[in-house]
Amino acid sequence: MSGSSPVEVAWFGALCDDDYEFLGVADPELASSWEHCRDITLAADGHGFDNILLPSGYTLGIDATAFAAGVAPLTSRIQLLLAVRMGELWLPQLARQLATVDRMLHGRLTVNIISSDIPGETLESAPRYRRTLEWMQVLRTLLDGRPVDFHGEFVTLTLDPPRATTTSGRCPPFYFGGFSEAAKETAAAAADVFLTWPDTVAGVADTVADMKARSERHGRTLRFGLRSHVIVRATSAEARAAADRLVSRLDDRTGAAIRGRSLDAASAGVQRQAELRETSDADGYAEENLWTGIGRARSGAGAAIVGSGEEVRAKLEAYRRVGIDAFILSGYPHLPECERVGNLVLPHLDHAPLVRS
Repeated sequence: MSGSSPVEVAWFGALCDDDYEFLGVADPELASSWEHCRDITLAADGHGFDNILLPSGYTLGIDATAFAAGVAPLTSRIQLLLAVRMGELWLPQLARQLATVDRMLHGRLTVNIISSDIPGETLESAPRYRRTLEWMQVLRTLLDGRPVDFHGEFVTLTLDPPRATTTSGRCPPFYFGGFSEAAKETAAAAADVFLTWPDTVAGVADTVADMKARSERHGRTLRFGLRSHVIVRATSAEARAAADRLVSRLDDRTGAAIRGRSLDAASAGVQRQAELRETSDADGYAEENLWTGIGRARSGAGAAIVGSGEEVRAKLEAYRRVGIDAFILSGYPHLPECERVGNLVLPHLDHAPLVRS
């Protein structure tokens, strides 16, 4: 795969009850649990994925931080991308938790910053992102092992760093996604990796160019990641048939109810996913190998790369050429699709865990 450095390929931990054989049809055996999510994580580790996203939810699923601490000693090489909701925990406590989990992983922790509403509270987008920015700044300071003397709109804290530090003594990379103006500016100012959702290759290129310019205005450099579903089979026809089967028992009312349960159901990013569905062809394809059918029953990343192993690799290569160097992939059900991607896609990619400088 082209690029100046190895690409990072991650899988999805499905801690938020987002696992199905038939999209929209609940299956108790696929509901998030310690056992099920552990098995997904260990399968991704065994198949050579570089990272795994552990999503955070309140209404759905199990706690991501507790899960990360439990699964950390069972893993061998994979990084954990732990989702953390800004504002939900007291900052000094959060810093100690993250440092401890990183120690348990021998330095393999990465952090997915979430700016959604805290459960039980609603805050307008602009102030919510101002709060997120303050939390990111203070959290990075503490995890870098430096004292904090911060007096902002949402955070007032004067404190020495905790004795508990990360393995490296530095803050793990912050992954962050969002498509509103406030979200983009927050990412440009404080994130390390900007995550975008499925889009056309041209659409992703536009996002990368926009965010590069924004980060440069802040005197910073971002990496770029793409969060997407994937359906890969030995042939293109088999992959398209698997996509059709996935939504074969889904009705529009159930799909709308599932989308509406998410805390980010009205976000700018979700609206863009809806636009992709509306402009796709009769079979739901926005462009070659980019299928929007998953978005009928999922808020957030609402499209999948669909095709043979060669076609999926080619699509990842196309995104790579426009600036993406990290992919967070998922597929339904997550365990068998993890195996398929591990067998049909990963062996042909130039990928390895990225060493922190």
